[in-house]
Amino acid sequence: MKAELLCRIKNEAWMMNVLKIVQELNLPDCWIGAGFVRNKAWNILHDYSEIISVNDIDIVFFDNKNTTQEYEEFMTNELHKKYPTLNWEVINQARTHLWHNRLPYKSTEEAISEWVETATCLGIRLNKSNQLELIAPHGLFDLENLILRPVPSIKDLNIFYNRIEKKKWLEKWPKLKIQI
Repeated sequence: MKAELLCRIKNEAWMMNVLKIVQELNLPDCWIGAGFVRNKAWNILHDYSEIISVNDIDIVFFDNKNTTQEYEEFMTNELHKKYPTLNWEVINQARTHLWHNRLPYKSTEEAISEWVETATCLGIRLNKSNQLELIAPHGLFDLENLILRPVPSIKDLNIFYNRIEKKKWLEKWPKLKIQI
């Protein structure tokens, strides 16, 4: 699945354009996360010819030297000015440990590993050689098998179930299955 997913992303001009825009930001340990990759995989696995789009482009990076929310907002606003047709969200993962009430993360990948569902714990980027790189801290098994499973650190399963309901994933991708 990984090779096919990366190949399909390479062949999607709009996705490659977004990846180039993010690459040009030169943010440290920077990735596009979550639905950008996950939705593409689920569309492929559902044989959808029409794209179920992403709600936003989640740009995640790790910079423990500048952890202000104002910096994130500035970056997000700059992207909205330049590319207003996309819904950008820029978040420094060096401060998101506060949301999860835990010790600081050491990298973007570690922070991504704490996102709510294992199939969402993904990041993709263009590296300096313009090759696609994919990270999946919990592996790709759940993504490839259309499994919705909470990450091991989730204590309140209502967070998990509420996200599934709010995002209407089971309606959009009916082959998905919940496994706890």
